[in-house]
Amino acid sequence: MPSTDDRLDLIPRDEPGALRSFLFALVVHLLLAAALTWGVSWKSNDPTVSFEAELVSNVQQEAAPALEAPPPPPPTPPAPEPEPVAVPTPAPPPPAKVEAAPDPDIALEREKKRKKKEAEDKKTALALAEKADKAAKEKADKVEKVLKEKELAKAKAKAAAQAKLEAKKLEAQKEQEAKKQAAADAKFRKDNIARMNALAGATGAPEAKGSALQSSGPSASYGGKVRAKVKPNVIFTEDIIGNPVAEVEVRTTLDGTITSQRLVKSSGNKAWDDAVITAIVRTVTMPRDTDGRVPTPMIIEFRPKD
Repeated sequence: MPSTDDRLDLIPRDEPGALRSFLFALVVHLLLAAALTWGVSWKSNDPTVSFEAELVSNVQQEAAPALEAPPPPPPTPPAPEPEPVAVPTPAPPPPAKVEAAPDPDIALEREKKRKKKEAEDKKTALALAEKADKAAKEKADKVEKVLKEKELAKAKAKAAAQAKLEAKKLEAQKEQEAKKQAAADAKFRKDNIARMNALAGATGAPEAKGSALQSSGPSASYGGKVRAKVKPNVIFTEDIIGNPVAEVEVRTTLDGTITSQRLVKSSGNKAWDDAVITAIVRTVTMPRDTDGRVPTPMIIEFRPKD
């Protein structure tokens, strides 16, 4: 049921300008009456004035013939009175329309429709706002995706350039190593040719395996030089019984570069044999003897407790 306050809100109220409209119409009517009264003029007397006069003279004179008086001028017609100007009378304001008090049920129905319309408008506004937010988010996602693709493309291009640079460096390094190897091979061939030329006049026995023109052995101190060169490269930490000997044949070039190593006699301990072979590989080159030569091939004995 509607409350009393709801019904009072639906009762029509008095027009606030009714009294002011009435006073304005009254003043206009009074001004119109004063204008009509002021414009009317009344004639109270005749403007034409007539009089007579008689002249008397003491000297006798003959009078001249009388002159006929000219006819009097026609009277001036009175000026026409101005016609009063008709002032339009303003139409009175229409009477205030008094509406009948609406039915409470109709008022409630209208209120429900109004609230329903407001709810629908609010729902529509929220939907539009959500749609706008979704569109803005999609646009931002697209922009972010484009930026990420650009950054990924830049990273790929940078990686490709780096890989290309590394490939060029590797190729240059390989080319440099190939040049070094070619120079070493050329030197090795040259040394072999020189050794072969020297062997052409050698005096050794048929079973000799040396490369000198005549047999000769290393100096007494050469063994100490070889031991001092190889021993720091030996890595062996196991306990071993006794002091077994491992004999290794080592072949070198003329400048002392080790070309091969072969175990001729095992010590009986594989760990010690492997440590000796590994030490020779790490040594790379053998020292020169007192005469400047490097004996090749040579058989070197290794004992773990020397």
